[in-house]
Amino acid sequence: MSKKNNRKKDSKFIRKIKQNMYQWHRIIGIITIIPVIFWTLSGLMHPFMAHFFKPEIARDKLETVTIPQSKLSLSIQEVLEKNNIKQFTNFRIVSFNNTTFYQVKNLIGDLRYFDTANGNELKNGDTIYAEWLSRYFLDDQKSSVKNSEIITEFDNQYKYVNRYLPVYKVTLDRPDTMEVYVETSSGKLATYNPTSRQFFIWFFDVFHNWSFIDAISNNSIRIITMIFLLSIIGLSAISGIVIYGFLWKQFKKSDSVEPKKGIRKYHRQIGIWISLFTLTFAFSGGYHATTKWDPYTLDKMVYEPTFKTSEIQLANNKLNLDWNRFQNASLITFNDSIYYRCELEEKASGKFKKPKSNANSKWNKKDNQKTEVVYINASTNTIAADLDLEYAEFLAYYFTDGAPKAACCEMMNPEIPEESEASLENVKLLESKVITNFESREYGFVNKRLPVVKLAYDTPEKTTYFIETATSRLAAKIKNSDMVEGYSFAILHKYLFMDWAGKNVRDLTMVLAALCILIVSVLGLILFIKK
Repeated sequence: MSKKNNRKKDSKFIRKIKQNMYQWHRIIGIITIIPVIFWTLSGLMHPFMAHFFKPEIARDKLETVTIPQSKLSLSIQEVLEKNNIKQFTNFRIVSFNNTTFYQVKNLIGDLRYFDTANGNELKNGDTIYAEWLSRYFLDDQKSSVKNSEIITEFDNQYKYVNRYLPVYKVTLDRPDTMEVYVETSSGKLATYNPTSRQFFIWFFDVFHNWSFIDAISNNSIRIITMIFLLSIIGLSAISGIVIYGFLWKQFKKSDSVEPKKGIRKYHRQIGIWISLFTLTFAFSGGYHATTKWDPYTLDKMVYEPTFKTSEIQLANNKLNLDWNRFQNASLITFNDSIYYRCELEEKASGKFKKPKSNANSKWNKKDNQKTEVVYINASTNTIAADLDLEYAEFLAYYFTDGAPKAACCEMMNPEIPEESEASLENVKLLESKVITNFESREYGFVNKRLPVVKLAYDTPEKTTYFIETATSRLAAKIKNSDMVEGYSFAILHKYLFMDWAGKNVRDLTMVLAALCILIVSVLGLILFIKK
């Protein structure tokens, strides 16, 4: 009798669990139905936009050309002295509208333009150059400029993934109302948005990233809300797997008495098949959201020392270099010396000397620079061999707590706590190489800047720095935890594991998975309303 009683108690307990599980599955599903609809619909738009509404542009980068020595009638020193400029942060050479200019950055960050032939300043030069760049990238010399403004912060149309700041946003009077974002300090195209893309960015930002929460609260509340709801969605998928998977035998018996038809049948069948995709989307999305706690400060990670005009003893147009290959020049300060950083067109053979570096570093032979970089001492006019990698190592050290307080860090909001990081002074350098092409798994297109120097250090987190020596900027800093999250998001959220089948098949798989999740959720909602 006791065994029978125990079996009855066990069966009642199991039935109770099943009843509660059903109830919780319905409640969880209702709680998350709106977020699921938001996320799946906005997620569906992403591949659709990439395939059917992908904007095109005539040019995506500024062609680099050689600058004849004859174009530099006046040296940078002569131009600065003529305009009574005693201090500045750097300069480079730009050519537009059939004229060559020295682009000089002053102490407050403004860019000024001086004709290299006569030293005269071009009024509103930065605005003129921004408009010229926009027309160049669009190959549009006819449309009038509808609006031109400087963007100093990322917003709902110009997202942080574009990296460059500050930039000009130039809108031309065209049917597509094309908005072009350009960085005048480097001549780079940041991004471009026609009307269709502007709407998509807004829709995706509101319904996928939930930017509307930022408008009524703050970033922390937005992240907490998203992680909470994604966790609920994951629990909904797990409960569905348990009900329709592990307890299938019990439900199969009940189906023989009262068969499930129509919506309930499809909800069950599609749900069990799609539950794995639901879990991968929810997990990778929640994991990705955890990386958004810290504010984006990479745009401020730049080394900009002050140069005095009187300190530059050597005229730039007298440099000891191959002027037939000269493309540009700027200044750096390193080891208490000032150097001209000169960019030269690659040699016809395309072969370069293997640079010397730390004994522990490795050189990737595939990474042949398209531009040869030469450093010339501004006092002695002698070439400093292999200084690019040494300078990159100095910058990596500079951007850690081991360096003197950087100008970039002084500009950061004092209310934002900085991440404590050990100095790289005595840390072993595992690898150093020049990267000239984006690599999806290591340094992808999202990082924008090229070429960069990769420096991998033997820290507990195996921190890797990517330094753009041309602008003395930190292009990216990757740790082991970043790599794990990056792989999680790439594989589980963007389905890069399907790359073997091609981008079209990968995107189609992702669309079908999101569409099925949407259908299952809607069917569940209909069942709840009917009941």
